[in-house]
Amino acid sequence: MNPSARILVVEDDAPIAAGIVRGLKLAGFQVALATDGVLVLEMAEREHPDLVVLDLNLPGQDGFELLEAWRFRLRVPVIVLTARQELEARLRSFGLGAVDYLPKPFWMEELVARIRTRLLLQEERPRRVLQWDDVSLDLDAREASREGTGALPFTRHEFDVLAYLAERPGRALTRAQIAQHALPPSEERDDRTVDSHIARIRKKLGPAGACIQTSWGIGYRFVPDEEPR
Repeated sequence: MNPSARILVVEDDAPIAAGIVRGLKLAGFQVALATDGVLVLEMAEREHPDLVVLDLNLPGQDGFELLEAWRFRLRVPVIVLTARQELEARLRSFGLGAVDYLPKPFWMEELVARIRTRLLLQEERPRRVLQWDDVSLDLDAREASREGTGALPFTRHEFDVLAYLAERPGRALTRAQIAQHALPPSEERDDRTVDSHIARIRKKLGPAGACIQTSWGIGYRFVPDEEPR
């Protein structure tokens, strides 16, 4: 396990947040703290955490909304740490992609143990790399490259749009679906914005950009000459 793994703690209760941050730092982790649900999505994408510890009851945007937004974009394990103990909250959290659920009050030692276990599982998981034509798309490293050209200069949002399409080859996806799952709430999510992202992605991919086909009256679909592998 990476001894300096970076943990993002999302917690608005100041004393609890301070205790978690202190405990995780003593355990050897790097820690970033977010106390408001509104800007935490962009912070998570900027900080590139290895794992997120998430409270459900947050000001601005609750934890369920964050889980739904992160489901397709953040791609790191999320442990829910909350005072909510009802079965409905647990099931909804797991349904939205949480990997673990720890109710408050809790022991710091247990939280650290759960984090270490999840990080070990992440390291043992094979890297997710999609390849087609002369393009390689590393979903975990968030890097795209072409043979003979090297790294492709995709923005964060362009990469998310391409990854969302490439992971669903052959499926006709509406602009609304693409916007909901690949663009953050702070980004404009109208059809024109999606079309602009697609145009830039095609241009940066070069000839391989033909794999993104327009589905008239619907949106776009990803159809490479070879299925991504």
